[in-house]
Amino acid sequence: MKVLKKTAVVAASLLTLTTTMFADDVDAKAMAQANNPLANMKAFNVHNYFMSDLTGLDYTADIAYLRYAQPFKVANTNWLLRATLPVKSMPVLQNGGAKNGLGDFNVFAAYLMDVGNPAVSFGVGPMLDLPTATDKRLGTKKYSAGVANVLFNASSRVFQYGYLLTYSHSFAGDSNRDTVSMGALQPFAMVQLGGGTYLRSVGIWYKDFEHDVYSIPIGLGVGQVIKQGSTVYNVFIEPQYSVADKGAGVAKWQIFTGLNMQFYGN
Repeated sequence: MKVLKKTAVVAASLLTLTTTMFADDVDAKAMAQANNPLANMKAFNVHNYFMSDLTGLDYTADIAYLRYAQPFKVANTNWLLRATLPVKSMPVLQNGGAKNGLGDFNVFAAYLMDVGNPAVSFGVGPMLDLPTATDKRLGTKKYSAGVANVLFNASSRVFQYGYLLTYSHSFAGDSNRDTVSMGALQPFAMVQLGGGTYLRSVGIWYKDFEHDVYSIPIGLGVGQVIKQGSTVYNVFIEPQYSVADKGAGVAKWQIFTGLNMQFYGN
């Protein structure tokens, strides 16, 4: 609990500082696109989930995600590549300690469709998970493939919304490990308050079909967008609570913090 409070205090202090220093240095386009996972520009994000309450377990866990996005073209079509590498600290039930290391690498390529409105981004494409975990307790030991579908609507300068929908199923890997069959829906909702400050809710609702485990977290957080030169920084904190879940080890309470960086003109 002390770690949870410390994390919240640090993140809140950072948001206050950035709001004070850079509130006037943000334009409408940057604010509207700062949370768009399909924005047509290079991006690098550092996200972290601190899970203070796991169902059925008296432990905490922490997962950081290093994420890179790169637009590219195939013939006359526009695509976006997004690659994610998790860094995990997960409880070890046998001795009460934690196992730290890399998790499984995820990548998807979304074909960006022209829907007739430049403020609306819609993409769909293949997804691949690779068993890069440094310990068997931090990954699935399976190769999985699936599909990702993303929508982001930035037509309004005040309210932006959308979703990320994914599904993956294992096709190769360690035969002694369980089959992977995982689906997830992440709704996006952002309300701009002015000066680059905004409210946010982006909880990931997931379902493990193989083990009949699921969670539906709802979050409410605050973020600050900072534009300096050709780079847009987006720092945020969002506590999330699971309003419906099933299975052991599901995060009942978690704090989602992060820094997004978008590079215009690069």
